[in-house]
Amino acid sequence: MKVKIDLEDTYELLLITPDLREAAFHSCDKKGNAVLMKIQLKPAMIGLLPDVYNLSFGPPLPNGTIDDSAEISHDDLNKLFSSIILFALTFLRANPESSIGLDGSDDVRAYLYHRIFIGNRTYLSEYLKAFGVDWFARLMRSGDIERKNDGAVFFKPQSELLDSHRPAIDLYRYYVFRNI
Repeated sequence: MKVKIDLEDTYELLLITPDLREAAFHSCDKKGNAVLMKIQLKPAMIGLLPDVYNLSFGPPLPNGTIDDSAEISHDDLNKLFSSIILFALTFLRANPESSIGLDGSDDVRAYLYHRIFIGNRTYLSEYLKAFGVDWFARLMRSGDIERKNDGAVFFKPQSELLDSHRPAIDLYRYYVFRNI
C-alpha cells in the first residue's frame, strides 16, 4: 500500500480551533459511511525535545479524547493523510519554532508512517524536514528509555534525518517534522 500525499486534495475541515491545535473533518470508509475524524496537537512536554507537539488523530470519543487505535478501512488514505499533514503544516507556519511528533505506536503504524515520509520525500521536502527518533516514544509513555534485548540502555540523544534504507525491523518509533 502506497500513500501519495497531495496537499491540493484534502478533506474540508469542519472545525479548527483558534490556536490551531485541533481540527475535525469527515472521511469516508470503504462502505461509503462518513467517519468523523479529529486531529489534535498537544505539547509533548519532554525536555529532550523542546517545542514538540504530539500529533494524534482518529475518531473522537465521548470524553473529547481521540481513539487513535481505531481500525477504520478508509476509502482514500491519500486524502486522509494529506488532510492531516496539511493541518499540521498550517500549525507549523503559525508556530515556526515548533515541531510535530507522530508516534508509531505499533509496528504497523511505524511502517506506514515510515513509508509515507520516505515515499513522499521529494514532494514533502518542499514543505518540511522529517526526522526519526528511536527512544522518544517509550520515554514519553513510561519515563524509561529504549533498551537492548540484554537490558542495556539504547539511547540516541538526538533525532536523525530519516534513513530511507533503514530496515523494517529497525524502524523509528517517533517521527518528528518541522518547517524547512
